[in-house]
Amino acid sequence: MQHLLARADWDADAVRDDLIRYVAEHLGHADGVLVADESGFLKKGTKSAGVARQYSGAAGRIENCQIGVFLGYTTAKGRALLDRELYLPKEWANDAQRLKEAVVPAAVGFATKLVLARRMIDRAVAAGVPARWVTADAVYGSDYHFRVAIEKHGLGYVVGVRADFAVCSGLRQVRARALLGEVPADAWHRLSCGQGAKGPRLYDWALLRTNSPEPDEYARWLLIRRSVCDPSEVGYFACGGPPGTGLSELVRVAGARWAIEDLFELAKGDCGLDEYEVRGWVGWHRHVTLGLFALAVLAVIRARAARPTKGKKGGRG
Repeated sequence: MQHLLARADWDADAVRDDLIRYVAEHLGHADGVLVADESGFLKKGTKSAGVARQYSGAAGRIENCQIGVFLGYTTAKGRALLDRELYLPKEWANDAQRLKEAVVPAAVGFATKLVLARRMIDRAVAAGVPARWVTADAVYGSDYHFRVAIEKHGLGYVVGVRADFAVCSGLRQVRARALLGEVPADAWHRLSCGQGAKGPRLYDWALLRTNSPEPDEYARWLLIRRSVCDPSEVGYFACGGPPGTGLSELVRVAGARWAIEDLFELAKGDCGLDEYEVRGWVGWHRHVTLGLFALAVLAVIRARAARPTKGKKGGRG
């Protein structure tokens, strides 16, 4: 296994490209949603490529860890992780000795998590992955360049933003939280954004149209989510897409983001995504790529098993 991950002659990026094609072929659907997110890999020591004291969503706190940025894909047929990038902190990018010891390729420089996510979306689009939407949390959604890159691909988006997100509405610019009090009582709609462990994820939702350069071609909205149990618990989403898009569709896409959390859990629990004993850049990408491919194969098997059996004439269904 160590030979396969560290010394054998094969290209992890080429296998990643095969993975993208495999998922697109077996799980692809025109209404597909691309999901950008990150996951932490707890590590001891200072030698593993990209390891540093940084926030890990998996741990919920700052830990000594590596951070991988991932691109998920979810459709009515199934869900899988398409792509991966190891985040290299600035302290690594400026340390030639550490880069050499971890065998980080010379072409790899510092790139923010936002840039890594955009690169993966670019690759998915270039590979022809059927998708209509992109979703992500506020780490990505609050970035203007991230949203514009999605628009340039002709994709819609429903991305989390912070409460102080600036919204252009009519002739004024206001913060998202300031619009909350302007929502009429009859503009709230109780909808489910998908199934959770305890049943449908029900929230109250309101949708406000915001300014867009070409509103007849590509519209923008602010989507507000309010907890049913605690109305003070509010979330905000910047949205963009076809002008005729309805509230229920935007809510569906917002709920698709939870899919990647389930995928991380499955990948680590069933496919050993975080169970590696390699330190180098190449070894990390090889192990994680194989883990994602194993996850994709399981997703395809599940999708096939879920299909209704077609009965033959005169036989059993």
